[in-house]
Amino acid sequence: MADEILFDREFDAVPGQCEQAAPGVRRILAPNPSAFTFTGTCTYLVGEGRIAVIDPGPDDPAHLEAILQATRGETIAQIVITHTHLDHSALAPALQAKTGAKTYGEGPHRAARPLQAGEEKMEAGADRHFIPDVTLGDGDLVEGADFTLETIATPGHAANHLAFALKGTEILFSGDHVMAWSTPIVAPPDGAMGDYLDSLEKLRRRPESIYFPGHGPAARNAHNLVERYIAHRGAREAAIIRRLERGESDVRGLVQAIYIGLDPRLTGAAALTTLAHLEHLVASGRVATDGPPSLAGRYRLAR
Repeated sequence: MADEILFDREFDAVPGQCEQAAPGVRRILAPNPSAFTFTGTCTYLVGEGRIAVIDPGPDDPAHLEAILQATRGETIAQIVITHTHLDHSALAPALQAKTGAKTYGEGPHRAARPLQAGEEKMEAGADRHFIPDVTLGDGDLVEGADFTLETIATPGHAANHLAFALKGTEILFSGDHVMAWSTPIVAPPDGAMGDYLDSLEKLRRRPESIYFPGHGPAARNAHNLVERYIAHRGAREAAIIRRLERGESDVRGLVQAIYIGLDPRLTGAAALTTLAHLEHLVASGRVATDGPPSLAGRYRLAR
């Protein structure tokens, strides 16, 4: 099928061990495996001597020590955050306390749209404490002695999600926006499917062909993977439309119809991603509901 994604789950990185991922790029895997983080969060060290740390990871003393050991004799000058989920940004304060490095990011965690009643705690994994020392926008540069990172705004998985292109190379640090091992969750109100699809289109137009993601192995045919991501999301929305052609449904019914063989641990995440698709379909006029789209709502084809 055109929307099929052939995921790459071959990833033998060992937590706590620093490995050379590419010229000028090292990777340390954090010890936080789960159904959502795969084998753990990937922390990247960019440059040599005076370096940037991309996504220091979860607040884990062992991972902090691994970063400090790997960079002994070097200076960590920048702590760069792709987005404010706890598995990516929570270690930033402890690493900053040890190194004095400035933190860089798009901004504090926020919702992608106005909150509805009861949604203030929907995103349990949000890091609500991180505030960057340096605020980054699309096209801004983070410069080191031997590297330059170009900021690419990629909202969708999170409203403040950023990717970073390593200038002069084919490398892009994609955070959780595009990963080789799985598609990411897009969970309203923190995430938004319309934003996510726009960000995929932005990456499709860029030249980088190797993505280093927040979890799992590098994607070395990144343009093909992005194309498959876009097709996959289109197929999900087509499946929602097909189900609604048989009559109205709630989110639970749609999840049961669409996610065949789903890991039970991911049922809640699937419901939120389905809601994100429904928000996009309602906004584009293809699906209707009473009031704003919500997990409790019922959905039908728009007339």
